[in-house]
Amino acid sequence: MSQTLLVELFTEELPPKALAKLGEAFSAGIVAGLKSRDFLEAESVATSYASPRRLAVSITGVRSTSPDKLMREKVLPVSVALDAAGNATAPLGKKLAALGFPDLQVSDLERAVDGKAESFFYSYTAAGTALAPAVQTALEETIGKLPIPKVMSYQRPDGETVHFVRPVHKIIALHGADIVPLSLLGLNSDRITKGHRFLSAGEVSIAKAEDYAASLKTEGKVIASFNERKEQIRTALLGKAGADQVLMPESLLDEVTALVEWPVVYECNFEQEFLAVPQECLILTMQTNQKYFALTDASGKLRSRFLIVSNLETSDPQYIIQGNERVVRPRLSDAKFFFEQDKKKTLESRLPLLANVVYHNKLGSQAERTQRVKTLAGQIAASLNGDVALTERAALLAKTDLLTDMVGEFPELQGIMGTYYAQHDGEHADVAAAASEHYQPRFAGDALPATLTGTAVALADKLETLVGIWGIGLQPTGDRDPFALRRHALGILRMLVEKRLPLSLNTLLAQAVALFAGNANFTNPTADILNFLFDRLRGQLRDKGFSQNEVEAVVAQQPDTLDNIVERLQAVQAFAALPESEALAAANKRITNILKKAEGTPGAVQPALLQEAAEQALFKAMADVKPEVDVAFAKGDFASALKTLAALRAAVDSFFNDVMVNAEDLALRNNRLALLASLHGMMNQVADISKLAA
Repeated sequence: MSQTLLVELFTEELPPKALAKLGEAFSAGIVAGLKSRDFLEAESVATSYASPRRLAVSITGVRSTSPDKLMREKVLPVSVALDAAGNATAPLGKKLAALGFPDLQVSDLERAVDGKAESFFYSYTAAGTALAPAVQTALEETIGKLPIPKVMSYQRPDGETVHFVRPVHKIIALHGADIVPLSLLGLNSDRITKGHRFLSAGEVSIAKAEDYAASLKTEGKVIASFNERKEQIRTALLGKAGADQVLMPESLLDEVTALVEWPVVYECNFEQEFLAVPQECLILTMQTNQKYFALTDASGKLRSRFLIVSNLETSDPQYIIQGNERVVRPRLSDAKFFFEQDKKKTLESRLPLLANVVYHNKLGSQAERTQRVKTLAGQIAASLNGDVALTERAALLAKTDLLTDMVGEFPELQGIMGTYYAQHDGEHADVAAAASEHYQPRFAGDALPATLTGTAVALADKLETLVGIWGIGLQPTGDRDPFALRRHALGILRMLVEKRLPLSLNTLLAQAVALFAGNANFTNPTADILNFLFDRLRGQLRDKGFSQNEVEAVVAQQPDTLDNIVERLQAVQAFAALPESEALAAANKRITNILKKAEGTPGAVQPALLQEAAEQALFKAMADVKPEVDVAFAKGDFASALKTLAALRAAVDSFFNDVMVNAEDLALRNNRLALLASLHGMMNQVADISKLAA
């Protein structure tokens, strides 16, 4: 008989940042354990529940007994089971006894080929097993694999020491209306749980597994579903915000959802005077320290009212509101104090203190690093026709806000506070902007620096880190990347590609490597970093919708500049759609292989040595299209350059059909190789089209 199964662990308050994952893992573990033991119907559906004081799962269509199964056991190889006379051996008897079939005879066994030898097999029907042992085992397995941040040891009243994320006080296990007898963590299963700590009468009896969520909601004032609570909070926040915008990052929403069982949203306010402090500071302190939701107007300006999510519902929330307003005031006062104190010292005056901040023991202090970034940023700005002096000034001051009280309290504000303090100091607008822009992009999808100055400093900052850290042997390995070099590499590539910067990768790396001249700990990592960058580039370009072959056709050439790489890819894409592309790509691949095997470097083609009509026709066809290809390539019209090559298909096909490249006459052979080398160079100016061949 199939019914709904409910399993709940009622605990003390679970760690909020881990609750969502714990709930999902608990549900998935029980489902996997029962499914592997064949207790679930094909249409069974699992529902996960997770609140501050409970982990639970309900599963529809759970069998009370697993189905009987036809089993086929391998017993022993025939050569071991029978002696020379064909009689059963002692090892056969022992094996049958071990399998639980001591009374079987040789005649009861199936004799079949197993690999290269014959073996005995026994087939039988195994009776299904009861649900309770399966749930017991599945629950034990699940608890052992939960992603617990830190295991807690505690002692139960009977003296038993238990290890779990938090003390467990009750276990529910119901199959329909029947209790499934379990014993775990010093507890026996029942149908009793507890509702909201303050809003319910206390214990809640669950009559049937199907009633769990509804009974908790009506009798216990608990919304057991994590996702239902989260969406209820989101809806309530948006409703209370009215015309204002509510700032609710998903991480904060998840954490607050994990703190309440019966969420109610209330509106609070703080004094207008605090709005003189940079709003990022106020928002961060409200979100990080108090788990409050800040509000902004339609233009993004912070409002003095904010929203809280309470675990208490009351007709008179005055004390709740006043208490939260009283608690947040010291936090905002601290932010205001830090801001006022920091403004008393200019960023420039903090420069000498960077010498006291260790960047890396093999790479020196932040002051030394700042000088390296300044040098490289100036060189990049010069290459981009930017203001070198302004860029060097921006690079010089970029890290000074690390020494401020505000960033000391909230490291997440580094760069942002640098911009505010630079503006207060009267620095140029680009210098102030670069203080925050040089960290961009901070993550996938983040905005790129808007100013040329910020772009130059951002590139320099990321290149200095990538080259310096790699150069002392701390490159990423497997899943380990403590210095976020992958993120730095992706940021560099995004700026070069998306901002279409005409900068040479090899020059940038050479300039970065030169910064570490004289450092005995440093080894030039240019070759490895280039490969690393191009591997990251492949992924970025595939994410833009280009196929693996199209990406490889362009990236395999390791282009020195990336400002036109998207146009190259679009041209390759258009070329690949032509009916002639497949044959030309295959021919290009063939030419590549021929030239690899050739000895020496082919020289110029000598027309007088072109004897066969097919090679003469190819030479003429190449001469006809080359001017058009070269003009299109010079203009950056890569699509036209590749499409023009389609006219060569017939001549190329005839050449390979009618001409022997490796002629016995050395002069003829070398001339034909020179012809192919010339064709290869013309075909591969935009991309290595041989990579398009299947």
